[in-house]
Amino acid sequence: MSVREKFRGTGVAIVTPFHQDRSIDWASFEKIINHIINGKCESIVVLGTTGESATIHGNEKQEVFSFVNKINAGRVALCAGIGGNDTQEVIEGFKTFDLKGYDAILSVSPYYNKPNQEGLFQHYKSLNAATPLPIIMYNVPSRTGMNISGETQVRIANECKNVFATKEASGDFAQINYILKNKPADFMVISGDDPITLEMIAAGGEGLISVVSNAYPKDYSDMVRLCLAGRFEEAQKLHFKYIDIIASMFAEGSPSGVKAYLSEMGLCENFFRQPVWKVSEKHHQKIRELMKTV
Repeated sequence: MSVREKFRGTGVAIVTPFHQDRSIDWASFEKIINHIINGKCESIVVLGTTGESATIHGNEKQEVFSFVNKINAGRVALCAGIGGNDTQEVIEGFKTFDLKGYDAILSVSPYYNKPNQEGLFQHYKSLNAATPLPIIMYNVPSRTGMNISGETQVRIANECKNVFATKEASGDFAQINYILKNKPADFMVISGDDPITLEMIAAGGEGLISVVSNAYPKDYSDMVRLCLAGRFEEAQKLHFKYIDIIASMFAEGSPSGVKAYLSEMGLCENFFRQPVWKVSEKHHQKIRELMKTV
């Protein structure tokens, strides 16, 4: 199976569960991994933004990568989140981490230092030359402070052949349509936003890297498969079933929202590493009410 086939469908940006003392809760981690796989999702993305990668460092990252690989045991495709705003440090991560069992790397665009478009291109060009695995670039300007333009993404797709996909989370359909129209035929466009996945697949996207599927993997991966099969009327029912739930997951920050759901499901405790914090009690009560609707 090609790497493109492995990541077609629903990938889950898995949370990292913690105990109250902020140590990693490995037992809950195993439960969530199995919950996602039993829900028929196609892949798991480890240590992305939803996995609180910003507060997991050094050897602890390797422990997470190795643990997920061990529990997964080859059942679904795995993608390792290795990104940052120092190109050389990202490349050192490529060299240092043992990525046994992983099929790809998700690498977020540089944040905070706000490089121009040439800087963004050169960043991915450098990663392309150094990577041990195929790369999914990740454009999420609401978090990074800098959008990878449609023109730059198409340029990367054409000139950096180890970058086989983009996780597009700009929410800008003019940009999304530009990429879909002008990209190479073998380059994947993957939704980075749960609520607009149906529309992106209708325009030519090939799947999703999801937050909501931590909690509701079966229904949401079914929705994506229906879209990919062109069965949009059936998919729309599941799309609308979860639209308010998805909104609630992001209303007070992510992964704060999704962990509230997972804690209510008994899959993990509702703890984070600072500065991430739990949702307000008022919002948590709204989440409890929304859970009764599905």
